Amino acid sequence: MSIFHRPEEKRYLARLSATLSETKEDLSHRIRQVLGTEKSRITGKQIDALEEVLLTSDIGIETTLNVIQKVREEFGGQRSITSFELKRTLREELLRILESPDEDKAPKGSLRVILVVGVNGVGKTSTVAKLAHRFTRDGHKVLISASDTFRAAAIEQLEIWAERVDCQLVKQGMGADPAAVLFDALVASRARGIEVLIVDTAGRLHNNSNLMMELEKMERVAAREVVGAPHETLLVLDATTGQNGLVQARRFASVVSVSGVVITKLDGSAKGGIVVSIAKKLGLPIKFVGVGEGVDDLIPFSPKSFVDAMLFEDSEKIEL
Repeated sequence: MSIFHRPEEKRYLARLSATLSETKEDLSHRIRQVLGTEKSRITGKQIDALEEVLLTSDIGIETTLNVIQKVREEFGGQRSITSFELKRTLREELLRILESPDEDKAPKGSLRVILVVGVNGVGKTSTVAKLAHRFTRDGHKVLISASDTFRAAAIEQLEIWAERVDCQLVKQGMGADPAAVLFDALVASRARGIEVLIVDTAGRLHNNSNLMMELEKMERVAAREVVGAPHETLLVLDATTGQNGLVQARRFASVVSVSGVVITKLDGSAKGGIVVSIAKKLGLPIKFVGVGEGVDDLIPFSPKSFVDAMLFEDSEKIEL
């Protein structure tokens, strides 16, 4: 059982392309200005200009330098190339960074435990609910552990979401031990035949050592009660924070075994390139992207659709 499947490609591309409209206006438009139309012949100066465009995007310096080096190695002035050929090479390099195997660590027939972590304000709690919706929609019994006990509003928000997406919820009062709430949720999951347990956690500041220690404790509780748990630890990052998201990601990854990243608020950001930078710097797969506020607005990440939507104008034909 896995929710990390590829969606139907054309539908996904259309939706993601619309979501990345601001990124496309910023990045794709500037690339087109530098490289010209599909059949334009490219000069070394244009490759230098492309490097500058990428350096000023949220793709990141290291990633940009590696990609441009590959472009120069690929062509090296040996033959004349078109704008489209160069963009196709750029596409291949970005795909190489973004594509990664999708491992399912949960034993078949056992309870799957998913821990969701991230700082305040990134859309973590709503991401928990949207994940629960994906599972319940596919016919699985889902329970949410309201382990963000630092904010009463988080518990109330999850109560509303749980009813909306038709899944169960385990909670305690504000200020309760988050690990104790998780333990209760694990016990309840076994008793009720739950297939998927999704754990909301407090919006921990990545520089708060006490809260990070609490997160470690929750991971230990899950591992003690269920073999291999947590089977997924998803880090939620806000696309609008740009490179600051990398600082958050490194801190969380140093404390818990992050297995993948969820990028939220792509629909309101011109910083779509941060997705590439995160994958390159951290070596972590992007599992989902948030494209809106609706319950269905969390969609599995497709590297191919993402790169095509980010690089190519709608009128361009993408030749694989």
